[in-house]
Amino acid sequence: MLTIFDQYPKLARVVPYISLGSFPTPIKKLSTLGSEIGCDNLYIKDDGVSGTRYGGNKTRKLEFLLGEAKKKRAQAVLTFGYAGSNHAVATAVWANALDLHPILLLMPQPNAQYLRQNLLLGVACNAELQLHEHLFLPAVWAAIKQRAKSSSWPYIVPPGGSSPLGAIGYVNAGFELKAQIEDGVLPTPDRIYVPLGTMGTAVGLILGLRAAGLRTRVICVRVVDSIFINPLSFLSLFVLTRNYLRHLDPSFPNVCARASDIEIIDEQLGDGYAHVTHAGRRAISQMKESEGIGLERTYTGKTMAALLADAQQGNCRDEVVIFWNTYNTVNAFNTSNTPPLSDETENLNYKSLPEAFWQYFE
Repeated sequence: MLTIFDQYPKLARVVPYISLGSFPTPIKKLSTLGSEIGCDNLYIKDDGVSGTRYGGNKTRKLEFLLGEAKKKRAQAVLTFGYAGSNHAVATAVWANALDLHPILLLMPQPNAQYLRQNLLLGVACNAELQLHEHLFLPAVWAAIKQRAKSSSWPYIVPPGGSSPLGAIGYVNAGFELKAQIEDGVLPTPDRIYVPLGTMGTAVGLILGLRAAGLRTRVICVRVVDSIFINPLSFLSLFVLTRNYLRHLDPSFPNVCARASDIEIIDEQLGDGYAHVTHAGRRAISQMKESEGIGLERTYTGKTMAALLADAQQGNCRDEVVIFWNTYNTVNAFNTSNTPPLSDETENLNYKSLPEAFWQYFE
C-alpha cells in the first residue's frame, strides 16, 4: 500500500503515528445502484471497515492524534461532540484500547437509536461522559480535574479529529487511493462524494489527492450549520495542514487550493445537524435495497442523497464516481478476545450513564 510515509520518508521519522486501522480499505463497484441511477461507473470506498475494533473515517485521524498522545505520555484524552458523536465514541474505543482514559464532553442533539448505542458504547469503553449546552468552561474544568488526579494534563483531541495533524489521516488516504488506481482496482475517479462536518476528512483528502497528482473533484456535502464551516475556514485548515507537512519535510509539494476549488453542497442539511431529511431516508433505503449497504441519517445518508440528486440531473453520466463511506460498520467488540458489542451494551443499564443522558432512553 502506498502511503505518505512511502513518498516522503522523512515524515515517518517526525510525524507521531500509531497503527490502528486496516488499510487499504476496500473499493467495490456499485453495479446495481449505478444502473438504477444512470451512473455505470459508481464505486464505494468503504472506510466503514477501516479498523478491526472500530471503523469509519475517524480511525484514520486517530492514528495520528492518539500517536501524539502516546508520544506525550498522556494518561487521558479529552474530546468533544454532540451526544451521539461517532467521533467521540471512536476516540473512546481506540483510547481505551491504548490504556488512555477517555473523557467525552457532549452537547445535546435530536434523539436517535445510534445515539443511544454510542452512549452505551462509551460506558463500555470506560469513558467519562458529560452533557453540556456549552463546552468551553466544562472542558477547562475537566482538564484541571484530570491534572489534579493524574499529575498530567489530558491530551486534547479536537472535534471530529480535525486539526492539521488529524487531517494527515486523509492526506494518507489520497495516496492510498492513487495506489489502488495504479493497481487497476478502479479507473481514475472524476468525482468523490464525502460528508462535510468538521472538515478534516475533506481537507485532508483534497490535499492528498493533489499531492498524489490526481485532479479528482471532491464534492463536500455539508451536514452541520454554516457557522461551523465555510470556504474560508476550509482553506484555512487546508493551508495549515499543507504548511505543517512542508515544515516537517520541505519536499512535500506546495499544492494550492482556491475558494473556487471547494465544492460544498448545502441542500441536504435540512433542519440541521442530525435532523432526518426525506431525501436522506430515501437514499438510505435505496442503498440498502440495491446494494445491501447500511448508511445513517446524519452524515452518509445525506451524502448519498446529494449523489443521487446529481445523478438525477445527469451530472454523473459517463463519469467515474466514488461514494466515500465514512460510517462505521465494524462491531467495536468483535475481536478474538472481546465479546460482541450487542452483548456488551445490552448488559448495560442506561442509568449507568450520568443522569443528564437518561432523557435519550426514557
